[in-house]
Amino acid sequence: MSEIRVLSGKDVASCLSMSEVIEAVESTYKQKATGVAEAWPMVYHAFEPGVADMDIKSGVLGDAGVFGHKTVAWFSENPKRGLPDLFGLIVVMSAETGEPVGVVDGAGITGLRTGAAGALGAKALANPKSESLLMVGAGHQALFQIAATLLLFDGLKVVRVANPHNPDRARDLATLLPQKLSEQFGIERSSVRFEAVGDLSQAVADSDIIITATMATSPLIENAWVRPGTHISCMGADMPGKQEIDPAIIARARLFTDDTANCAGNGEIELGLAAGAFGIGHVAGELGEVLVGKVPGRVTPDDITVFDSAGTALLDIAAAKIALDRATTLGLGTVAPF
Repeated sequence: MSEIRVLSGKDVASCLSMSEVIEAVESTYKQKATGVAEAWPMVYHAFEPGVADMDIKSGVLGDAGVFGHKTVAWFSENPKRGLPDLFGLIVVMSAETGEPVGVVDGAGITGLRTGAAGALGAKALANPKSESLLMVGAGHQALFQIAATLLLFDGLKVVRVANPHNPDRARDLATLLPQKLSEQFGIERSSVRFEAVGDLSQAVADSDIIITATMATSPLIENAWVRPGTHISCMGADMPGKQEIDPAIIARARLFTDDTANCAGNGEIELGLAAGAFGIGHVAGELGEVLVGKVPGRVTPDDITVFDSAGTALLDIAAAKIALDRATTLGLGTVAPF
């Protein structure tokens, strides 16, 4: 009789570090670029557009010998019921036998792998001597993005936080960042200045790396604000209709995706493509192709680079597999016969 292991969010936090997830995400992108891993088409359904929806993302990881899917449900009215607005589960199965391996809470995994992806996009494409990070968005994902970027960029001197529709939220996060980074990730950066910014245009102009993680459906960052040499990781647009930056920025940038087909339908480039601001041929390559040396990333110091990450379940499956292996060793989670 087979067994299946179920991991809660608390179990995941005990099993995974951000550094491990960064390594897993980088390996996964490389596997995808070399054909060892494959992402499958997304299933999406809106129960009530703009109010409640769900999506299923899936794929196979050849090196890890597993396949699986992540199912995410967003119900905006849940906080009124005393529930989170987002729920997610990751299911991991053996690619050899089809047996279920485990079921993992999706929230913690999603935060870690998305933070790792945004930071890896910057590491591969930004100027290596970058000293400033602007985080646009101060929600749940912001902390993970900042933590991962700090781990990959030793030379950062300032981290700015902007939340255009709720400046108080940006101020609160900037104040708490040193404590949160220390408690959740063991990151101590006394040499880094953390600050909230109200003038987004000036913050964009002053920053080497920009990461966006918002629910925006119209551009927050204008083309005129972005100076040569800037890198932008767009992490918020993961469903049709979402958009965080002016398509004119993308039109003059070296553009990279995590999965071009998925991004064309669900990512930052979706609306720009539909409007004719640029064509699909403007995509220089996928991030994995840069990481394995198939495609050059930044060519000159003045290049503007954009990484569009609509998200792929391959990252969730990879991180969940590590968590399940670690939990087996540590005896964590709940095991049931299957």
